[in-house]
Amino acid sequence: MDPVLLIKATIMGIVEGLTEFLPVSSTGHLILTGTLLGMTDDKSKVFDIAIQTGAILAVIIVYWQRISGAFQDFGSSERARRFIINVAIGFLPAALIGFFVYKKIKVFLFNAPVVAAAFIVGGLIILWVERRAKLTVRINDIDEMTPLDALKVGLVQCLGMIPGTSRSGSTIIGGMLLGLSRKAATDFSFFLAIPTLVAAGGYSMWKERAMLSMADTPLFLVGFVVSFLSAWLCVRWLLRYISSHTFVPFAWYRIAFGIVVLFTAWSGMVDWVA
Repeated sequence: MDPVLLIKATIMGIVEGLTEFLPVSSTGHLILTGTLLGMTDDKSKVFDIAIQTGAILAVIIVYWQRISGAFQDFGSSERARRFIINVAIGFLPAALIGFFVYKKIKVFLFNAPVVAAAFIVGGLIILWVERRAKLTVRINDIDEMTPLDALKVGLVQCLGMIPGTSRSGSTIIGGMLLGLSRKAATDFSFFLAIPTLVAAGGYSMWKERAMLSMADTPLFLVGFVVSFLSAWLCVRWLLRYISSHTFVPFAWYRIAFGIVVLFTAWSGMVDWVA
């Protein structure tokens, strides 16, 4: 395997792991990073999907006690049943809407101007939410969520299908607007990521299985491992961060990054290709 390709796989794995669960859009970052690294062919897009698995595994490990306990106690605990049912309800809108419209989204919206605009708009929305007078918090823990709360967050998650918007940003900020505390919104966003990204990734990998070969194993393995490690560190850091900080720094980062992408595209400095 070409060492340069392995270096590129490492970079992409780091980008995926660090951005998947932050409100900054992993898809947008992968599109832009892939352009800079020359990884824009169809197989590279399959690679992007594959390394998401590493990031998801990191979340499963961080929350393993809660996840395994919920399934073990499903038959005897109302708390466990409510948790699993709410995650399933939250997942449903993305599953249905994604099945019917995601292909069109990939055709028409996977480009640098859309990604950059989504970065900027998303950043402005985060600033607006964080600067509002105290949001009314109804739910301090995900165990207090009703099925209707889960459905509302699930509907908001669908906005994350637009590249540059951020699935985690949509669910966390949307959850806060819907009355969830910062901690509850972040936790539910993580739990919701597991079925959403596993289903999307599994479906896409199955469709594109003809492109895969054993020769690609080192490339995919490096991306997977690096994505897992960086996501594991990122999730643990974020859970500590939100206990005493807002998402304002991420908002300014999104706005600045979006402006840079628009300027470099407009000036011809970078030929951004999705």
